[in-house]
Amino acid sequence: MLQARPLQSHPEFRFAPGYRARAEFAGHTPRQNHLLAALPADDYERLLPELERVPLTLGWTIYGAGDRERHLYFLATGIVSQFYVTQDGASAEIALTGSEGVIGIASFLGGGSTSSQAVVLSTGCAYRLPANLLVDEFEQDGQLLQLLLRYVHALIAQTGQNAVCNRHHSLEQRLCRCILSCLDRSPSNELTMTHELIARTLGVRREGVTEAAGRLQQAGLIRYSRGRIAVLDRPRLEAQACECYAVVKREYDRLRPKLRHAAVAC
Repeated sequence: MLQARPLQSHPEFRFAPGYRARAEFAGHTPRQNHLLAALPADDYERLLPELERVPLTLGWTIYGAGDRERHLYFLATGIVSQFYVTQDGASAEIALTGSEGVIGIASFLGGGSTSSQAVVLSTGCAYRLPANLLVDEFEQDGQLLQLLLRYVHALIAQTGQNAVCNRHHSLEQRLCRCILSCLDRSPSNELTMTHELIARTLGVRREGVTEAAGRLQQAGLIRYSRGRIAVLDRPRLEAQACECYAVVKREYDRLRPKLRHAAVAC
């Protein structure tokens, strides 16, 4: 099992000189995150000096089970998988998060920590915000709390649907759902992720993922090579997936206009 490391010792964690005064650099901005993008200008400018850019490297455990969530990670790019691991090592995915959301919701829901893990499934970057700043931010009566709660509503829908999916649908259907969900959170038609990480996310043996991916490749739906998955026929891949993908996608699609409305209204 991958273990969390202190962020300061993370091999790709580097600060640009004076970056606290300018979190926007190196081709990425906090506004790539949909929640931060929906903030009114005053709220955003108030948070900007506190946002720290963090690289998301493949397989990195942002939070392990039971870790206190001292920061919120607003994803600008990349994908994070959240899943549970049992005492005997079995795992089950509960949610995927990309630029539409944030990692660390226990920090503002009052729990402080959760029994799940959050592991980087696809590389990217995030902007982290100290959780203790949320108390002051919420007292400002700004939009951040409302936006976070809207996201949590969609996240709950995803976790509930994934529980149904893990219990009732085949590995091949679940793999299709996983690929499509990741594709929705990716800027390209190609994903970089290993069979090992996919297997941990779906809670199955790596060999099972290899066999299922092989069948999808033989059917001409995907091309898989050296940890890269390219989708060749998305309509057929969607038809092969279970209904869980469409249900969750509709919920997040329903969230997006509300975020845009919040941004326009402010």
